[in-house]
Amino acid sequence: MKKYVLEFWRRGLVAFGFGPIVLAVLYLILQANGVLQTLTVNQVCLGIFSLSVLAFVAGGMNVVYQIERLPLMVAILIHGGVLYISYLVTYLLNDWLEWGVTPVLVFSGIFIVGYLAIWAVIYSIIKRNTEKVNEVLKKNRNEESRQ
Repeated sequence: MKKYVLEFWRRGLVAFGFGPIVLAVLYLILQANGVLQTLTVNQVCLGIFSLSVLAFVAGGMNVVYQIERLPLMVAILIHGGVLYISYLVTYLLNDWLEWGVTPVLVFSGIFIVGYLAIWAVIYSIIKRNTEKVNEVLKKNRNEESRQ
């Protein structure tokens, strides 16, 4: 268990520094689109802190897939649940999402669809690569049996 905690911290710390960069890009996009004109010091500080923490959690959470005892579906649910809560809290704290049932439901729907779409892409890539490896192994096995 200790190795997973250490790996979580290592991955989290690597990702931690990207939080402010993502925030800066986000603020520039919002400003370029006329959504954001000025920010208070508190808004900037809260944004930097919250995005750094979010990046730390998101980076570290990938360690859940290294735990062999966890079935893949359980790992996906833990990963998705922690990311969902982290993103939701970050959006609400920064007032990027209004407090209320409807905005949270819309956010939840978008998050779930996005998360499933990403996993569908990952699944198809892994499946394709696995099929290629199996074909090479089968070809090698056939060549060995001929000799």
